[in-house]
Amino acid sequence: MTMNDTTLTWRKSSRSGAAGHCVEVAEAPAAVKVRDSKDVTGPVLSFGTGDWTGFIAGVRAGEFDRPGV
Repeated sequence: MTMNDTTLTWRKSSRSGAAGHCVEVAEAPAAVKVRDSKDVTGPVLSFGTGDWTGFIAGVRAGEFDRPGV
């Protein structure tokens, strides 16, 4: 899905490097949208707020860390 919704406020991590290789997120009613910061008119992923909250909790807990890195 692509999205040109100008009502969304997109943001990216403050840890994003100068090259801008990052994803951006925007909150929408009952969903969180995710897109590639280098292709702002490209595909957009949409996650339910509960699923997004679970994903963020997993990231913070190290659930997705690569072994030995």
